[in-house]
Amino acid sequence: MRSGPPAAGVLAAVLTALAVAAALVAGCAGLNSSGPQAEAGSLAHQVNLAGQSYTVGGKLADEQLVLCQIAIAVLESVNARAIDQCNIGGTDATRHALLSGDIDLYWEYTGTAWVTFLGQKPIQDSKAQYEAVKQQDLARNNIVWLAPTPFNNTYAFAIKTQRAQQLGLRTLSDMAAYIRSGQPGNLCIEPEYQNRDDGFPGLQRSYGFQVPPDGLKVLQAGSIYQATADQKECLFGEVYTTDGRIPELGLTVLADDKLYHPLYNAAPTMRKQVYDRNPNIAKAFAPISAALTNEVMAELNRQRSAEGRSPRRVARDWLGQHGFIANGS
Repeated sequence: MRSGPPAAGVLAAVLTALAVAAALVAGCAGLNSSGPQAEAGSLAHQVNLAGQSYTVGGKLADEQLVLCQIAIAVLESVNARAIDQCNIGGTDATRHALLSGDIDLYWEYTGTAWVTFLGQKPIQDSKAQYEAVKQQDLARNNIVWLAPTPFNNTYAFAIKTQRAQQLGLRTLSDMAAYIRSGQPGNLCIEPEYQNRDDGFPGLQRSYGFQVPPDGLKVLQAGSIYQATADQKECLFGEVYTTDGRIPELGLTVLADDKLYHPLYNAAPTMRKQVYDRNPNIAKAFAPISAALTNEVMAELNRQRSAEGRSPRRVARDWLGQHGFIANGS
């Protein structure tokens, strides 16, 4: 990641810390209405974290909110105390909260850590990418990565399925050629993707196209799906591959045929000193991570994004249906 002059760096650090503190205070407001603790299910047959307490954080995105609530329920079901801080903010603020000790664990993505935190080039193999992140983040930052998910929530670009068929677009190379031809239609991206190391500037370089200023729209991530489905403001929209709104709104994801985007398998991350208090925490999360496939995560995201169900209810219903916690918790 690039850094500014020393004074700017200090100011940025102060502002980040203030943002994290404000988010943590705001998060406390939701604790009293969080409801009863999750009761023991199959996880409790293998793990007992009685006496342990963990502050669980998460980013402000539907998938992250669901994952955060999954973590809380898992910990409660094995007798640990879980403190809910699921609404910290963006990637940088949440990572800072982990490193500074404001939270004890949160779900992070391998590609984000490898490219953004560790400054490396993507590895296009899920297992190798995970192992590299796990080793380097521990060595450099004392961060432990628990077992990863099969699901890969990477960046992608989508278009309304009917329009994709009409225009004969199947890949990002097709999208790049369409944009180079000067034909009408905006491309929509979210603010964070606009300047990320693994985001839009590199995408344009990799695929050899340049979106004219009047053809680029920067929208909030949640708005892009509907805007792309409506085909008025966005012809192409940046999306996440496990988002349940993709099938719900009849969108087609264009294949990343040059394998530009990193792999983003998720895993619980925590400081080593927290992990060392009771390493059995890894046993509690391993079966959860293994069960979170692309299809499962997309369905959980759909329930949150399209149906508007609470992340807590989405998480606990799924965990209960599979017996990880007591059904109905």
